[in-house]
Amino acid sequence: MNSRIENSKKTIVLTSILLAVFVVPTSISGTAIALPFIGANLSANSTSLQWIVNSFNLTFACFTLLWGAFADNFGHKRVFIIGAMVYTIASLLSSISINPLMLDIARGFAGVGGAAIFSCGSAILIKTFSGEKRTKAFAFFGTTAGLGITFGPTISGFLLDIFSWRAIFILHTVVLTIVISMTPAITKDSLNKYKTPFDKIGSIIFTIALFLLMLLISNSTEQGGVNLKTLLLIAMTILLVFTFVIYEKSITNPVLNLNLLKNKKYMGLILVPVVASFSFVTLLTYYPSYLTGVMQFSPTYAGIIMITLTVPVLFCPLLAGKIVSCGISAISIIIVSLALMILGAILLFFGGGVDGLIYLICLALFMIGTGMGLTAGLVDGLALSCVNPDQTGMAAGLLNTFRLGSEAIAVALYGSLLSVKLNDVLPNLLIKYSSSVDEINDWITSVASGNLALPLSNIPTDMQSIMLSDIIGSYHKAFNGTLIILTIISVIISLFCLLLLKIKENLD
Repeated sequence: MNSRIENSKKTIVLTSILLAVFVVPTSISGTAIALPFIGANLSANSTSLQWIVNSFNLTFACFTLLWGAFADNFGHKRVFIIGAMVYTIASLLSSISINPLMLDIARGFAGVGGAAIFSCGSAILIKTFSGEKRTKAFAFFGTTAGLGITFGPTISGFLLDIFSWRAIFILHTVVLTIVISMTPAITKDSLNKYKTPFDKIGSIIFTIALFLLMLLISNSTEQGGVNLKTLLLIAMTILLVFTFVIYEKSITNPVLNLNLLKNKKYMGLILVPVVASFSFVTLLTYYPSYLTGVMQFSPTYAGIIMITLTVPVLFCPLLAGKIVSCGISAISIIIVSLALMILGAILLFFGGGVDGLIYLICLALFMIGTGMGLTAGLVDGLALSCVNPDQTGMAAGLLNTFRLGSEAIAVALYGSLLSVKLNDVLPNLLIKYSSSVDEINDWITSVASGNLALPLSNIPTDMQSIMLSDIIGSYHKAFNGTLIILTIISVIISLFCLLLLKIKENLD
């Protein structure tokens, strides 16, 4: 009887965490589709609209490690509940926002709550499950995150068609309220008699340093080059990072135990999501624009093609869990996943383009999605299993900081590289269609955002097809150049990751 009650409680715990984990990526991938509707309703400019997404990502990245270390001292259950409450209130405020600033601030607070959910959710699973059940729990964890990424735009689109953009945040509010109602099933936090003081100074330094890093990425992308503001941000970020390292070494209760960075296996594992950021995440964000712009597909058809990238994330985490249960090494699965992401990007480089074969494009996307899916959840469980139990919150926080921070860097780097390459090629190409510098700059901006058709609006009909062909060719070259650079980065990180894992294997 007690065993049945215990199993029921574990099921409730798993369900509550999975619901919360579903909302976070849904919020990330689903909010972007609502931006035009939000802009029209709140009279928001493009900068304000962009910060609806950026503010969430920024606070999420800044607070993941912070919440993780805080939870190790004050309890994972407590912090998980606090995070869910913050996210719920922030979602409610988002749904009733009367201006862009209010929505930007609310989304920033949602990122703070989301960081607590991800930092503590995985740590609670580690404490609740063991053995094969833990593997399955983390497989569900990865699959649920994949479901959120995959169906976020679909769910948001449905709510937009039936209701309005506010319904998206109302749904988040309702789901998270259900999550909070289920948290009593989570095992109580054990009281630590030797609890050390929370590292407030280190937390503040870390948060400001990461905040400046995100601003640096955003500024360099928007400005398209090096300027005084960028140089100042670089100097301040480097100074704060050095200050953080020195300070953390000098105290006994650091927000980030630097010994974690000496754990070769842990460091090797948390680099795996970084590879996914430079392959899967960048394509998830930008490839739809390529399909509608260069390939000239309709949005519906482009969405169907993108399913080949996202569908593997739904079943591959469970597949990876079953493979591990059969006795296959988890490290072997990681090696295969890294290879699939890199080979898929190479195939897309050679098989894509205006004359590319659809089945090769779909195969390439499927390979990248499979590589991502095989490691989702699996890496979290492995990484947290190889650190001290009293550091799981901190370790989960650092893992998610690497994950989300690398996503922000990869997406910003993609946009920056594409913009630089288009600015190198398009001015000389477009000058034969217009002598106005301002008009050419407007055209380049629209092309960089994926709108290849806008420059055609003021061009004589007989020249439109020629101009479109020129723009498509330039965009394809810029995309391929960007893709190959990101792939090279993925290869370098993958080799470093495998080197760390190999070192750990030899030491064992």
